[in-house]
Amino acid sequence: MRRINRDTGVAIFLLLVCGAFFWASFDIRDMGYESLGSEVWPRMVLTIMSALCFLYLVRSLAMGQEAGDVATGVGVKGAGRVKTWYATYRNAIWCFVTFGVFLVTLPYLGMLIGGVLFVFVALTVLGGWDAKSLVIHGAIALLTVSAVWALFTFGLRVILPEGEIFTVI
Repeated sequence: MRRINRDTGVAIFLLLVCGAFFWASFDIRDMGYESLGSEVWPRMVLTIMSALCFLYLVRSLAMGQEAGDVATGVGVKGAGRVKTWYATYRNAIWCFVTFGVFLVTLPYLGMLIGGVLFVFVALTVLGGWDAKSLVIHGAIALLTVSAVWALFTFGLRVILPEGEIFTVI
C-alpha cells in the first residue's frame, strides 16, 4: 500500500476545516435588513477555498510520495535538512514576517502608509533589490494600496485604521 505524502494530508485537513466552517455558516444570524443574507459571502469564500483545496488534493495525489518528500526535504540529514527546509519555505517565511511587522505597526502607521510599506517590502523581498525593481515595486505598492484604500474609505464607507500619522477628516 502506498503512503500518502504530506501535501495529501494537509489537503485533507484543509478540506475538513472548510467543511466545518461551511457547516458553521448555517448558524450565522439573519440580520433582516440586507438584500443578501449574512451567510452568502462566507459561503462563497468557503466554496472557492474548498475548490482550491480539492485541486491541491488532486495534485498531491498525482505527485506521489517520492516527489513530495524530495520537495519538502525529507531524507536529508542534519544541517542540510534545515538549509533545505529554509530554502524551500524562505519566501513564505519572509511574507509572514513582513505581515507580522505590518500588523504590529498598523496602530501607528495606519492602513494606508502601513499597507504601502508592507506591499513594497514584500515585493522587494520576493522580487529583487535592483534599482529598476525598486521603482516598479514602489509604483505597484503606491497605486494598488492607495486605490484599494480610497475604494474602501470613500466608495464603501468602511472605517480603516488611520494610525497616528495620517487621518482622514
